[in-house]
Amino acid sequence: MARLVMKFGGVSVADGNRLMHVGDLVKHFSRDNEIVLVTSALQGVTDDLLTCARKAARDGNVSDAIDFMEKLTERHNQAIDDAIKDPQIAKETKETVARRLSELEKAYIGICYIGELTARSLDYISSYGEQLAAPILSGVLRDMKIPSQHYTGSEAGIITDSNYGDARPLEKTYELIPQRLLPLKGVPVVTGFIAKDEKGIITTLGRGGSDLSASLIGAAIDADEIWFWKETSGVMTTDPKIVPEAKSIPTISYREAMELSYFGAKVLHPRAIEPAIRKGIPVRVKCTFDPEIPGTQIVHDDVPKADVIKAVTLHKNVALLNISGAGMIGTIGVAARAFTALAKAGINIVMISQGSSEANISMVIEERQIEKAEDALRSEFPRDLVKDIAHDHDVCAVAVVGAGMAGTPGVAARVFKALGAAKINVVMISQPSGQHNISFVVASKDAERAVKELHHEFGLGGEA
Repeated sequence: MARLVMKFGGVSVADGNRLMHVGDLVKHFSRDNEIVLVTSALQGVTDDLLTCARKAARDGNVSDAIDFMEKLTERHNQAIDDAIKDPQIAKETKETVARRLSELEKAYIGICYIGELTARSLDYISSYGEQLAAPILSGVLRDMKIPSQHYTGSEAGIITDSNYGDARPLEKTYELIPQRLLPLKGVPVVTGFIAKDEKGIITTLGRGGSDLSASLIGAAIDADEIWFWKETSGVMTTDPKIVPEAKSIPTISYREAMELSYFGAKVLHPRAIEPAIRKGIPVRVKCTFDPEIPGTQIVHDDVPKADVIKAVTLHKNVALLNISGAGMIGTIGVAARAFTALAKAGINIVMISQGSSEANISMVIEERQIEKAEDALRSEFPRDLVKDIAHDHDVCAVAVVGAGMAGTPGVAARVFKALGAAKINVVMISQPSGQHNISFVVASKDAERAVKELHHEFGLGGEA
């Protein structure tokens, strides 16, 4: 009997019918396996919670907040009515949900009166999406005669630092989770995304947080595999919206998965599989709506592919930041000062390139952070050292990823020859020494065409 941790995203638990479908999947797999479930909020609920919170802080209109709460209550009660047939289980579930909705309504009214919204209060508000979903999914399982208990992330043992909005799990988490969940009794349902710090204050794990919750639990209880149930058929060779012929990749390594997610693939967040890597636990990405498809297995060792490249990704919403000046030539520590200034300002750098003349450093950063980045650099450098700090919003980053690039000559030549033949200009290039990816920057107007050309060049859609 295998021990599995299964995480279901918001699309998978969007309403009562989909919650029942999840229950059917769990019933099928629980016959031969021990299972822990991790759930996201119902589709779109977290965004709605945050929108209402910001509106409450801005406008202070209590009646608007109460109207929102009525709609939220109706949606979750409808999901219970649709998914749970046993009247007693439905009643118990509604009572649990009602208590949590009452707590949430009080928080909204407080925000309306205070007119202030902190990172800490945003975490508190956004946590309720999962706090409402978990008891419903647990109720669905009990309705199907599967013993189940629901837990918040902190009740399951996930303890973090106090970096609200993007909290990091503490080492003690790996000791607490097995104490709280083992031995497994039935199928526990744990809220993804949320935890508490050492002071008992609710925190959230940031983007990809529910996947990270599942990975933490899997690593802590020595799971045999961690399954992420998504709406896609696995990790794809590229975005199917750009290239309809995109296919799911049967097997990739942890390193390749992290490269893909870092450079724009939305199936996984890079942090999400770090705990799995720590314990060497295979991760599988499967499709909720086509469960017979094997999906993608993510494993420790590189799995070479005949044509070396496994996927092409596109990272939109980025900007190119350039710092230049003759005074930089031969001046020790310019790059260190630039990166330190950006780090202090909380700027995430996606790509870096520096000319051999040392007179220019180019970086790709998130577009929303460009003004903050420029301010940080202008404060750091005098004009006689760095003459110009400029940016270009109209760009995208593209990456080709594959472990087979290591030691294979001519891959970069094929990439840039294909782009040249398509008359696509490359603005900036970066390749790490690990040789798992080649990334570059092109104009936004050329970005999707670049993805299509490279997907075809390397036969990722099965082309000859």
